[in-house]
Amino acid sequence: MNPTNTAQCNADGPRFPADVSSSRRATRLRFIALVIVFELALLCVTFPAHAERVKDLATVAGVRSNPLVGYGLVVGLDGSGDQTSQTAFTVQSLKNLLNQLGVTVPTGVNPQLKNVAAVAIHAELPAFAKPGQAIDVTVSSLGNAGSLRGGSLLMAPLKGADGQVYAIAQGNVVVGGLGVSGKDGSRVSVNVPSAGRIPRGATVERVVHSGFDSGPDIRLDLNVPDFTTAARLATGINRMLGEQLARPLDAVTVSVMGPVDPAARVLFMARLENLDVEPGQATARVIVNARTGTVVVGSGVRVLPAAVSHGTLSVTISEKPEVVQPEPFSRGQTAVVPRTDIEVTQSGGQMFVLDGGVSLDDLVRAVNRIGASPGDLVAILEALKQAGALRAEQVIISPAAESGRP
Repeated sequence: MNPTNTAQCNADGPRFPADVSSSRRATRLRFIALVIVFELALLCVTFPAHAERVKDLATVAGVRSNPLVGYGLVVGLDGSGDQTSQTAFTVQSLKNLLNQLGVTVPTGVNPQLKNVAAVAIHAELPAFAKPGQAIDVTVSSLGNAGSLRGGSLLMAPLKGADGQVYAIAQGNVVVGGLGVSGKDGSRVSVNVPSAGRIPRGATVERVVHSGFDSGPDIRLDLNVPDFTTAARLATGINRMLGEQLARPLDAVTVSVMGPVDPAARVLFMARLENLDVEPGQATARVIVNARTGTVVVGSGVRVLPAAVSHGTLSVTISEKPEVVQPEPFSRGQTAVVPRTDIEVTQSGGQMFVLDGGVSLDDLVRAVNRIGASPGDLVAILEALKQAGALRAEQVIISPAAESGRP
């Protein structure tokens, strides 16, 4: 080999590997950048803006809880039980219980109880609950017991709407309230001492068939009926599965063809309920609470061109009686003469113009600019609705509706 060529190769050698290293480094940096961009794009596709999971939008038909109710006795109270002279059913229940345990109470004998209270028991039986599982129960006094603190619930059956026993309740009652009374009739109460809970106080005895695996299709019921959301839900499921297996039946229900095997159906639902779907926009509504004066305006509310003038009329009536003294030697008497002052004040009266297509922010900003109160805002919205300028549904929540009265 020529020494000169060898020297040249050795001289040029250090520069060649350096060029290759820098080129590889640049290629690696470009690859990392591409990976980061791809992951960000994937995140944007996987978690779209305003999207919600299927489990937050809908429930599976047939998968629901079932209410249970029962009757029982709470014993061991510290003198705060039912007054048996006013609650005869407590004594009757105790006699029946003692009779079942082999203790016979003589006829005509009514025990004067202080430590026993008749209670109603209710619980929710979850979907797919199996025998042997424990559920929480709530215990509430039926008679005039002052407090259930320190009491224990004796074994009591919990029945469903069909009259069958689905659980057995028993245990110590946990009461969050406190009640203290004096001999003079005074009483101090914190929260509600006549009701309590028994955590894991009932044992499930019977299975409720849910119908989840009884048919070939799975029906998803939307929490809020909406045609747009139902259509988007079916489209999203078909896009995820790659097949036309989902179809909307109405504004609430979407039917999905699922696997027949129970294990495969559970895995199918685990994948389906985590799918992200963008729900449709809610109906434009204005919610008014007449009792508290709360006004909630939805984002879809729009106002047509209108001019609004609103003022406040205040009437003040004050009574200022005056004492009238008689003239000297007039044989008159001192008298009190009523005097009434009536003052009428009208404030406000400002006018503002709403352009067509005004949004929620513009409407609130315009109302706040004139210093309107929630009551004034209700009057303005009602006037706009009557004028045909408010494109929204008005929902009035009255005190009677909140309390359940018609």
